[in-house]
Amino acid sequence: MAVNESATIRRTAQHLRVDTLVRLRSLAVVGQSAAVVGVHFGLGFPFPFAFCFVAIAVSAWLNFALRIRYPISHRLSENAGSLLLGYDILQLSVLLYLTGGLENPFAMLLLAPVMISATALQPWRTLALGCMAMVCVTILAFFHLPLPWYPGETLHLPFLYVAGIWCAILLGLAFTGVYAWRVAEEARQLADALAATEFVLAREQHLSQLDGLAAAAAHELGTPLATIALVAKELDKLAPKDGPMAEDITLLREQVERCRKILGTLTSLGTGEAGPLERLTLRDLIEEVANPQRSFGTPLTLNASGEGAQPVCRRSPGLLYGLGNLVENAVDFATSGVVIDASWTKDTVTVVVHDDGPGFAPEVLLRLGDPYVTTRGSDRRGGGEPGDGLGLGLFIAKTLIERSGATIEFTNAVAPDSGAIVTVTWPRSVFERDMDPLPEVGRWR
Repeated sequence: MAVNESATIRRTAQHLRVDTLVRLRSLAVVGQSAAVVGVHFGLGFPFPFAFCFVAIAVSAWLNFALRIRYPISHRLSENAGSLLLGYDILQLSVLLYLTGGLENPFAMLLLAPVMISATALQPWRTLALGCMAMVCVTILAFFHLPLPWYPGETLHLPFLYVAGIWCAILLGLAFTGVYAWRVAEEARQLADALAATEFVLAREQHLSQLDGLAAAAAHELGTPLATIALVAKELDKLAPKDGPMAEDITLLREQVERCRKILGTLTSLGTGEAGPLERLTLRDLIEEVANPQRSFGTPLTLNASGEGAQPVCRRSPGLLYGLGNLVENAVDFATSGVVIDASWTKDTVTVVVHDDGPGFAPEVLLRLGDPYVTTRGSDRRGGGEPGDGLGLGLFIAKTLIERSGATIEFTNAVAPDSGAIVTVTWPRSVFERDMDPLPEVGRWR
């Protein structure tokens, strides 16, 4: 579906950009360099200055390599992002090991990579990085070089104080990680909701525009159809009553009449008037949408079974048009026949349309139902070139069916079978729409 595709795009857009990590690490490199230089040359405290500078230089070279290798707008995969954040934890742990372990007040900076992970990566990756940081913090609590201090003096902090710092960092990892993840998740959910709303509004806007176009088309095509009908009637009078020409003229008149009915349906989609035959059983509904397709010679097999009385719905021009389009599409592409299966339970009503044609093309399967997406090229009844259709029929049908409260799913048959499968499912309460149930009418095939 298009929604799933757009969700995938949004998840990709939430991945960390190389530029973001490079900028943050550059800030860390500058801060670490300033701290090391200030303590060594400003305060004159002895510590392994060269080793600390090597650890900082490695981060600087990594930044340089990332900047050369990737463009600024490149977004890292989650594996790459996790590895780089894991490196940041290890690099900072090495600096802390060389400068006093948890006695160093900069030990709290170990929280930063985990917070970044919580805002951009999956929760289990953040948990893994958090556990990694906890292991490093625990090791630094027991193993580290002395804290830099005045020459000739050694500063020993009580172990209880170090244990307090250890607890503070671990609690900070847990709290800030969960807090940052929760805030980021709410932002992601809001973005998904806004994107879904925009998608629905765009579909409704397309359909509203098509409503006006349908009325205009019905008005404009009325006169040419009347002319065609008149010419066909005259030809019927002049042509021999037997032979291929007579059959062709009869077919022509039937199709003109069908065009008139279709245009009449298009102009009544939004009226909601059902007419005298307001009640339709599921059997009547399927029969009504299937009957216009029988004249094309493709066998239509109708099956139904269910629990209890057959469901009943109100006659809806929109629903009839939507289901009719699905059946017509199946007949167009079927090789030897179309099967329509109807079933119902006490909770759901399901209609499945299955043809044995080539099926939906894989490249459009996830976008079916979007406007201007043509479904299956030229493998249809009567031939035709790819792109002949505008890709609006299925969009209109899907939108009208979903307006009736149904969900619709497009799939292909699993090998060795072939063909397309369209499944429409309603909650039974929505399908029946407060209609009183009819007496049991039995099963039909």
